[in-house]
Order: sequence, then C-alpha cells, then structure tokens
Amino acid sequence: MNSIKQLFGGNIRQFGMVFALAALIVFFQVATSLKAAGTPWADGNVLIASNVQNIVNGYAYVMVLAIGMVMVIILGHIDLSVGSVAAFVGIVVATASGTWGMPWWVCIVIGLGMGALAGAWQGFWVAYVGIPAFITTLAGMMIFRGVNQIIGKQNTVSVNEDLTFIGGGYMPEVGPITGYNNLTLLLGLLAIAYLIWSTFRKRARSRKAGSTLAPAWVDGVRVALICIVVAFATYLFATGSPGTSFPVVGIVLIVLVALYQFLTSRTVSGRAIYAVGGNRQAARLSGINDKKVDFFVMMNMSMLAAVAGMIFVSRAQASGPLDGTGWELDAIASVFIGGAAVSGGVGTVIGSIIGALVMAVLNNGLQLMSSPQSTTYVVKGLVLLIAVAFDVWSKKQGKPSLIGAMQRTLRGGGSGGPKPTPEQAAAGITVPPIDSTKDAASGK
Repeated sequence: MNSIKQLFGGNIRQFGMVFALAALIVFFQVATSLKAAGTPWADGNVLIASNVQNIVNGYAYVMVLAIGMVMVIILGHIDLSVGSVAAFVGIVVATASGTWGMPWWVCIVIGLGMGALAGAWQGFWVAYVGIPAFITTLAGMMIFRGVNQIIGKQNTVSVNEDLTFIGGGYMPEVGPITGYNNLTLLLGLLAIAYLIWSTFRKRARSRKAGSTLAPAWVDGVRVALICIVVAFATYLFATGSPGTSFPVVGIVLIVLVALYQFLTSRTVSGRAIYAVGGNRQAARLSGINDKKVDFFVMMNMSMLAAVAGMIFVSRAQASGPLDGTGWELDAIASVFIGGAAVSGGVGTVIGSIIGALVMAVLNNGLQLMSSPQSTTYVVKGLVLLIAVAFDVWSKKQGKPSLIGAMQRTLRGGGSGGPKPTPEQAAAGITVPPIDSTKDAASGK
C-alpha cells in the first residue's frame, strides 16, 4: 500500500480526480461512437485532434481563473467578481483595439493594468477595511458589470485581427515537411525530457540528503505513464487539420501553471498564503503580515481575470455585455473538485487545473452528446456537491475517510482499531477498537 501511495505522489485524492477525468474521457469517447451509428469506440469524437484543440481553446479562460481562485480559497475567501472583472477588461481591450486601433501589445498592457486596478480596489476593502471578500466581490460583480455596459453601451465591440492570435492562434509551421507540426513535436519532446530529468534529479537530491527513496520502479512507472499521456497529446495536437497545432493559449496556460506552481510551493510568499489560510492567528504571531497577503491574493485574482477576459475576447473576436456571466461558478467548482478544502488552507494549482479539466470534459462531452443546457447544469452541480461532500465527510471528527478506511483494510486492520499481540492472537483474544467519544482518563 505504501508503494501505491508513493506511485500516486502521496496525494490519493488528487490522483482520484485524475482517474475520474480519464473515466469521463473514456465514457464520452465510447458514448459518442455509439451515438454515431454504433461505430467502434476508437471512432468517438472526444479523442480527435480538433476536439482536443477546442477544449484547450474554449476552456482555457476557466483554467486561468482556477489558478487564481485556488489561492483565494486557500485563504478562506471567495471571489464572485471574476466574471465581471473579465468582462470589464474585455470591453476596455476591445475598445482600445477595435475602436482606437492600438497595437495588440499595448492592449495587453492596458488590460493587465485595468485588472491590477480592479484587484487593488477590492484588495483594499478586504485587507485594510476588513469587509469580507464575499461581500466585497459581490459588490464588485455588480460594479464591474455595470462599468462594462457603460463603456460598451451594451453593444458588441470587435477587436482587430492582430489580437485574435492569443485566443485562437496556433504554433506556426517551421522546418521540413513531416506531416506533423514540428514545433508541437518539439514541445512534446522537451516536456518528456524534462519529466525524465526532473525524476532523476529528485532522486539524486533525496539520496544526497539521506532521505528515504521510493523504489525505482515506482518512479519509473509514474514517469512512464505521464510520458505516455504527454506523447499521445502531442500526437493529437501535431496531427490536426492544416493550419492547426498546439494552441497559443496553451503556451500561456503552461507558463502560468509553472509560474504559480513555483510561487505557491517554492517561495516564502506562497507558504505565507498557506499559513494564513491554515491558521490566521498563528500566522500573525509568526510575523506574517496577513493584510498584505490578502491584498496580494485579491489583486492577483483580478489580474488573472483580466488575462482570462483577454483570452476570451481574442478568441470570440469581440466583447459583449454578457461576457463572463457565470465564470466565477465554474472557477470555484474547478478548485473544489480539484481538492481544495472548504475551510481553507488546502489546495494546489495542479489540482485546480485537474478540476477545471473535469469541468471542461463534462461540458464538451455533453455538448457532443447533444444534451440540453439544463442537463449540463444538473451534472456539474452534482459533481461539485459530491466533491465537497466527500471533503466535509472525510474531515468529521471520529469519522475515518474512505481512503483511510481502505488503507486500514489493506493493512489487515479493517476496524481501524489496535491489533492484538501475538500472544493475544494465539489465545484467541481480540482487542476492541478505541472509542474516540470516551474520555481517555475516565472511560466515560
């Protein structure tokens, strides 16, 4: 059992969501093949180049929002304004691009600046005035939605073509004609090489530090499975129709994931977020300025909302008054599905991306099955409810988690109680489980 835990990186729940994601992909692949006159499952419409590209292009903005939202939820806050902030920045960028004719890079700088100002506004009320983030961002949701409609006059504003490459562009064709997109192949090979190198580097560092190493086969199997997935994804992206390849927005997403994974796991600022989210009073006593942490996280969330808004309008080639509606719900659901705790202090960037992919595959698969929008809402709501219910149930005092119960069963201690000594076992004596509701001193 210990080797299995090491194979999953010690995070059974997060890998449980990976398995759930894989199960969803297989289910919709089979379902779409059966829907198409019972063709073989390999002929389904999910695992084809065009559909995989559409998932990345169409749901990248949710993944970007999830990266910022996981930090907000780790602090114990909720940001309801991200959709409205994205719409506000989208209409500003569309106006700067389509109406004023500004270069694409100037529009991006303006968009990031507007996101930073919106985040600083909300961060001030949360961190320094003390208004709960739920109320502050609820007000922000209404304020920025109104500003969006004032600027755009409730009309659709188009963007210039030079800005559309961000949300709808692909890596260009370079080098000899191979039948594949060479840059996509190179990107996949670099990713595989990095995975193998980082595994060896981690083992070498652990050996040098005298830490306990997982069996070599564990690391080998794990990196081999991940490399197979990366190789298959590379093949899909590199073999699309002419003019397509790995999307530009996918590069943006990879950079953001790598940056924020490093920020949250390898920096003092990232550890401060977890410290404040886990126990704010203890963090204060240890010298952490929790107000600065709150301000930074809220401003960062709005800046990522600005990125999401620019990605969306560049793909849609226009900004409208209804952009961003309901985005906050998808972002929050993605974070909780990805393993974040309702009480705060727990969550990862990678987990939030996995949760966002689960939501994206659900949306995409139900659309391919021609399911009505009402069914999509019901399914997404049930998935969110089950994920949060599992988190709450597993943390109830005296209630072992499902994973914990399985571990004890596999170790031979199905009840979870103390095991009898060899002498007791030979005499047929069983040891009753410890009742956590009794007082240890009095037995009552």
